[in-house]
Amino acid sequence: MRHLSLIVRRTLQAAGCGAGVVLTDDRTVKRLNYRDRGKNKPTNVLTYANPPEMLLAFGVVAREAARESKSITQHLQHLLVHGALHLHGYDHHHAGEAREMESEEARILARLHVPNPWKNR
Repeated sequence: MRHLSLIVRRTLQAAGCGAGVVLTDDRTVKRLNYRDRGKNKPTNVLTYANPPEMLLAFGVVAREAARESKSITQHLQHLLVHGALHLHGYDHHHAGEAREMESEEARILARLHVPNPWKNR
Protein backbone atom coordinates (compact mmCIF):
# COMPACT_ATOMS: atom_id res chain seq x y z
CA MET A 1 0.00 0.00 0.00
CA ARG A 2 1.59 3.16 -1.20
CA HIS A 3 1.07 6.42 0.65
CA LEU A 4 -0.61 4.78 3.65
CA SER A 5 -0.51 7.88 5.84
CA LEU A 6 -2.19 9.96 3.11
CA ILE A 7 -4.91 7.33 2.65
CA VAL A 8 -5.56 7.24 6.39
CA ARG A 9 -5.60 11.02 6.72
CA ARG A 10 -7.99 11.54 3.76
CA THR A 11 -10.31 8.77 4.92
CA LEU A 12 -10.54 10.09 8.46
CA GLN A 13 -11.09 13.62 7.16
CA ALA A 14 -13.99 12.41 4.99
CA ALA A 15 -15.46 10.72 8.06
CA GLY A 16 -14.97 13.80 10.23
CA CYS A 17 -12.75 11.91 12.63
CA GLY A 18 -9.54 12.97 14.32
CA ALA A 19 -8.67 9.62 15.90
CA GLY A 20 -5.21 8.16 16.05
CA VAL A 21 -4.72 5.02 13.98
CA VAL A 22 -2.45 2.08 14.72
CA LEU A 23 -1.93 -0.67 12.16
CA THR A 24 -0.76 -3.64 14.17
CA ASP A 25 -0.56 -7.42 14.22
CA ASP A 26 -3.40 -9.87 14.83
CA ARG A 27 -1.93 -11.10 18.10
CA THR A 28 -2.01 -7.63 19.66
CA VAL A 29 -5.60 -7.03 18.56
CA LYS A 30 -6.63 -10.49 19.79
CA ARG A 31 -5.17 -9.75 23.22
CA LEU A 32 -6.89 -6.36 23.44
CA ASN A 33 -10.17 -7.75 22.10
CA TYR A 34 -10.12 -10.37 24.86
CA ARG A 35 -9.11 -7.89 27.56
CA ASP A 36 -11.64 -5.23 26.60
CA ARG A 37 -14.52 -7.15 25.00
CA GLY A 38 -14.15 -10.71 26.30
CA LYS A 39 -13.72 -12.09 22.77
CA ASN A 40 -10.69 -14.34 22.38
CA LYS A 41 -10.05 -13.71 18.69
CA PRO A 42 -8.60 -10.96 16.57
CA THR A 43 -11.02 -8.56 14.92
CA ASN A 44 -10.42 -6.20 12.04
CA VAL A 45 -10.76 -2.91 13.97
CA LEU A 46 -11.00 -1.94 17.62
CA THR A 47 -12.01 1.58 18.62
CA TYR A 48 -11.37 3.43 21.83
CA ALA A 49 -13.10 6.68 22.73
CA ASN A 50 -10.65 8.24 25.16
CA PRO A 51 -8.38 9.17 23.57
CA PRO A 52 -10.05 8.52 20.20
CA GLU A 53 -8.06 5.72 18.65
CA MET A 54 -8.44 2.83 16.22
CA LEU A 55 -6.35 -0.30 16.10
CA LEU A 56 -6.48 -2.38 12.93
CA ALA A 57 -5.18 -5.95 12.71
CA PHE A 58 -3.33 -6.01 9.41
CA GLY A 59 -3.51 -9.79 8.99
CA VAL A 60 -7.28 -9.82 9.48
CA VAL A 61 -7.70 -6.85 7.11
CA ALA A 62 -5.58 -8.53 4.41
CA ARG A 63 -7.40 -11.89 4.73
CA GLU A 64 -10.83 -10.25 4.61
CA ALA A 65 -9.87 -8.19 1.55
CA ALA A 66 -8.62 -11.30 -0.26
CA ARG A 67 -11.71 -13.33 0.69
CA GLU A 68 -13.99 -10.54 -0.53
CA SER A 69 -11.91 -9.85 -3.68
CA LYS A 70 -11.29 -6.25 -2.62
CA SER A 71 -8.10 -4.23 -2.61
CA ILE A 72 -6.50 -3.94 0.81
CA THR A 73 -6.58 -0.16 0.41
CA GLN A 74 -10.33 -0.02 -0.16
CA HIS A 75 -11.03 -2.49 2.63
CA LEU A 76 -8.82 -0.47 4.98
CA GLN A 77 -10.73 2.69 4.03
CA HIS A 78 -14.01 0.93 4.78
CA LEU A 79 -12.76 -0.17 8.20
CA LEU A 80 -11.45 3.32 8.99
CA VAL A 81 -14.88 4.77 8.17
CA HIS A 82 -16.52 1.98 10.18
CA GLY A 83 -14.32 2.74 13.19
CA ALA A 84 -14.90 6.48 12.83
CA LEU A 85 -18.66 5.92 12.89
CA HIS A 86 -18.33 3.85 16.06
CA LEU A 87 -16.47 6.78 17.59
CA HIS A 88 -19.35 9.04 16.47
CA GLY A 89 -21.80 6.82 18.37
CA TYR A 90 -23.04 4.51 15.61
CA ASP A 91 -23.44 0.79 16.28
CA HIS A 92 -24.71 -2.31 14.52
CA HIS A 93 -26.09 -4.58 17.24
CA HIS A 94 -29.64 -4.41 15.85
CA ALA A 95 -30.89 -4.55 12.26
CA GLY A 96 -32.08 -0.93 12.17
CA GLU A 97 -28.82 0.36 13.61
CA ALA A 98 -26.85 -1.79 11.18
CA ARG A 99 -28.76 -0.44 8.16
CA GLU A 100 -28.24 3.14 9.32
CA MET A 101 -24.52 2.58 9.89
CA GLU A 102 -24.08 0.78 6.56
CA SER A 103 -25.86 3.61 4.74
CA GLU A 104 -23.60 6.21 6.34
CA GLU A 105 -20.50 4.11 5.53
CA ALA A 106 -21.57 3.87 1.89
CA ARG A 107 -22.21 7.64 1.73
CA ILE A 108 -18.76 8.52 3.10
CA LEU A 109 -17.00 5.89 0.98
CA ALA A 110 -18.71 7.22 -2.17
CA ARG A 111 -17.07 10.61 -1.52
CA LEU A 112 -13.74 8.75 -1.49
CA HIS A 113 -14.63 6.88 -4.71
CA VAL A 114 -14.68 3.55 -2.87
CA PRO A 115 -17.37 1.09 -4.00
CA ASN A 116 -20.25 0.39 -1.63
CA PRO A 117 -19.10 -2.63 0.43
CA TRP A 118 -22.74 -3.52 1.19
CA LYS A 119 -23.94 -3.70 -2.40
CA ASN A 120 -24.66 -7.20 -3.71
CA ARG A 121 -24.61 -8.78 -0.25
